[in-house]
Formats: sequence, structure tokens, C-alpha cells
Amino acid sequence: MNRITSPPKKARFGFTLVEILVVVVILGILAAVVVPQYASATDDAKKQATLDQLVKLREAMGVYYARSNAKFPAITAGNGTWGELMSQGYFLYPPSNLYVGGANANVITIGNAPDTSKTVAYGWIFNPATGDVWAASFDKDDKPLP
Repeated sequence: MNRITSPPKKARFGFTLVEILVVVVILGILAAVVVPQYASATDDAKKQATLDQLVKLREAMGVYYARSNAKFPAITAGNGTWGELMSQGYFLYPPSNLYVGGANANVITIGNAPDTSKTVAYGWIFNPATGDVWAASFDKDDKPLP
């Protein structure tokens, strides 16, 4: 008995256009869900890094005050001008306010209260009368300003 056989199937190499488009659409949907989460994670990291620097500044200020007979360091307004905190080794590099970011992240201004609105003009506020230090663009409770 003779069997009728179909012609041999050709081996398939590669993907069809429809298969590629389906994969691209799925990847696009996943990217639309994941990317915003990473963007907010970056902002949260900048806020936390600034708070960490603020804690270190306040601790250094307290140690300096205790070691120098109840006197605060002579700090002037400017770019990273932390006076004796830098020269006496409390910091190797000027603290940086990453939440403000940019060229002014290290800039110190002299003031007597924390900010009430977001700014990018300076990174830190120092009150020479009380030794208080605040991060720019943060309120009195060390919460970032919108």
C-alpha cells in the first residue's frame, strides 16, 4: 500500500513580525509601570542623603561647641565655607544638599530660621547666634518642601 505523504516542513528560523510586536508591547507596558517607581526612588534617596548630611552637621556642631568652651565655629556665607569644621577635620569635604542639587548644593547662607518655600539658591542655612543648621528647602521639622 502506498502512503501519501505531505511535503516535508521547512525549518523555521527567526520570529514573525507579529511575535516581535507582541513582545515590544509587553515590554512597553512593563516599562510604563516600573519607570515611575524608580524616579521617585531617586528623589527619596536625595532627600535621605540630605537628612544624613544634616545629622552629621548638627553632630559636628555639637562636638565643636563642647570642645571649644561653648563657642560655635566662625562660619561665613559662601560655597562650602564651614570654617573650623573643615580645617579641624570634622569633614573632609563640605556637606552637600543633594535635594537642592546643582552648583549651589554646598552654598551656606546665614539666617535665623529654616526655609518656608523650596529654593535652589543655597544648600544650607546657619544661625551663628544659636549654632542651628538647617537644610535648604526643608521646613522646621526637617521635612522636604514641595
